[in-house]
Amino acid sequence: MSDQEPQGRETPAQEGQGRLLAHAPTASQIRFWLVLLIITLICVYLLRSVLLPFVAGMVVAYLLDPICDRMERWKLSRTWATAIVTVCFVLICILVLLLVIPAVIGQIATLIERAPDYLAAIQREVAVLVEMLRDRLDAGTEEKIKSVLGGSADKIFTWVTEVLGGIISGGVAFFNFVALLVITPVVTFYLLRDWDRMVAKADDWLPRKHQETIRRLAQEVDETLAGFLRGQGMVCLSLAVFYAIGLTLAGLDFGLVVGLIAGFLSFIPYVGSLVGLVLSVGLALAQFDSFLSVGIVAVVFFVGQAIEGNVLTPKLVGEKVGLHPVWVMFALLAGGALFGFVGVLLAVPVAAIVGVGVRFALSQYRLSAYYTGHEGTRSDGQDATP
Repeated sequence: MSDQEPQGRETPAQEGQGRLLAHAPTASQIRFWLVLLIITLICVYLLRSVLLPFVAGMVVAYLLDPICDRMERWKLSRTWATAIVTVCFVLICILVLLLVIPAVIGQIATLIERAPDYLAAIQREVAVLVEMLRDRLDAGTEEKIKSVLGGSADKIFTWVTEVLGGIISGGVAFFNFVALLVITPVVTFYLLRDWDRMVAKADDWLPRKHQETIRRLAQEVDETLAGFLRGQGMVCLSLAVFYAIGLTLAGLDFGLVVGLIAGFLSFIPYVGSLVGLVLSVGLALAQFDSFLSVGIVAVVFFVGQAIEGNVLTPKLVGEKVGLHPVWVMFALLAGGALFGFVGVLLAVPVAAIVGVGVRFALSQYRLSAYYTGHEGTRSDGQDATP
């Protein structure tokens, strides 16, 4: 019997390619899903002002679902597990708010009060710097530097004090704040209680022809989201605590506020550390007369970056989440620009879905005739005919 397969019989590579191409969606299916996607985006855009507590509840329910699943394995009912987890989460949030918010508001109010003094101190430092460079500058250049640096510092402090003052005086919509506090726990409870049931119902709605492929892609999205959201959330919380304690011990007047801002902004790659470093060093220059004290403040951020890059991110996030930092930054900025804070909450899940979809589309493309050149060529470039 010949080792060569009979002429006309497909090789495994051709059979796999044929199955993939046979399962490719038709033009009518593509139109249906595109229309559904457009309608969904329009609805999200039109309702973005009221979606915040619901999207926040969905995010919290997704993050807490593994805890409920584990409690179910301990023979607790889903309702009791959901109730316990939700109550514990709400109590922890209330405790954190009671402990941190008064101190944060107090430091923000003090910062607004002292802003003119800090501005004057920075302008004096600029004058000293210009004086040191006087011998190397002509009179016109010297005046331009003074004007630019002094004007920039003035604008920055004016903007910061206006933003912080607006937050304290109620610049954040009161309705949205109350809705976030009251509606989000309720939404979280019901979504968390029915999470497995909703997943099963969504699975039942999948097109039968593409069910296995969609399940595999959904699992990949879930792994990506779980790795990034839960891991990056722990990284941000750890950095916020480290920066707040480190800057406070370094003697910075507003170390708690700056540390929390830097820690939570670390959700956006590189942004938290950069913003925190600039804010803390700027405040340190205005507060301290010694460059040693300013250097200690800067060292806190350099140590924090070393801990994040070498310990926290590798241990908590890992390197296989499939979300490039630049892609995350773009998604967060685009989501915020289009849909506000709701868009920021939806940005990472959408980025994960798009990333998985693009990788799947590229794998399909490499198996198609558009990549190989003709039907009888495999993706590795070798002839697939016997």
